[in-house]
Amino acid sequence: MRTASIHRKTAETDISLSLNLDGAGQAAVATGVGFLDHMLTLLARHGALDLTVNAKGDLAVDQHHTVEDTGICLGQALKQALGDKAGIRRYGHFTLPMEETLATVAIDLSGRFAMVFQAAMPTEKIGDFDSQLVEDFWQAVAANGLFNLHVLVHHGRNSHHISEAIFKAAARALRMAVEPDPRMTGVPSTKGTLSN
Repeated sequence: MRTASIHRKTAETDISLSLNLDGAGQAAVATGVGFLDHMLTLLARHGALDLTVNAKGDLAVDQHHTVEDTGICLGQALKQALGDKAGIRRYGHFTLPMEETLATVAIDLSGRFAMVFQAAMPTEKIGDFDSQLVEDFWQAVAANGLFNLHVLVHHGRNSHHISEAIFKAAARALRMAVEPDPRMTGVPSTKGTLSN
């Protein structure tokens, strides 16, 4: 079972997260940030992973700590659930249309963090959600999951659609990267390891 459970408690947040990479797309998410809950539910469904998140954060201050710390926990869970990464495809990419938006996400589960995020948000807010937190969330995931993440929004005019396209494309790319490769024995690297 490629599963992980993470609990992170700080003076700003208290988060419990569980992940099953070989799930059925089921999500039970309650972060107190409605838009993040929506995006995480999409991530689970399109990534074919089971995800449970319970987060309590200092939302009276800002949404930032809750969003970023949830990303930290997800990245740590991905790293834990993947183990030594033997037999996986390692690379994943997906180009996804969402209404007028087109987004590409590419992932390399290399054991090293790097991120390029080229996605301009037309508005500062999506409802009461700070649109810049989409980038902060994914930076936290990739930095703590130790993988390369490239996000490119080719075009789009609606910040909700852009965010949704990024999460869905990331889910599909991640699904591809973690998928077992029946032709691959051992770790998919000439170095023999995919850890930092």
